[in-house]
Amino acid sequence: MQTNDHTQNDNGQASGAMAPEALASAPRYAELMKLVAGMQQDFHKFYVQGNKAAGTRVRQAMQELKTFAQSVRTEVQEIKNESKSA
Repeated sequence: MQTNDHTQNDNGQASGAMAPEALASAPRYAELMKLVAGMQQDFHKFYVQGNKAAGTRVRQAMQELKTFAQSVRTEVQEIKNESKSA
C-alpha cells in the first residue's frame, strides 16, 4: 500500500498537505468532520462513563462512517477514471 509521507513545518502544519481552510471548503471533508464530531459525546459516554446505550450509538455511528467512507472511495475512483478518459 502506498502512503503519503508528510513532515511538519515550524507551524505544525504538514508540508505538502492542504491548508485547513482549503480542506474545510471541500464538501466531502466537511461531511466527514461533522460525522466524526457527532460521535464524540457517545464515545466519551461509552469509554469513560461506561454507558452501554452509548456503545450502541457508537456502533451505529461507526457503521455510518464505514458507509460514508465507501461512498467517498467510490467517488474518488470515479473522478480519477474520468480524468484518465479525458
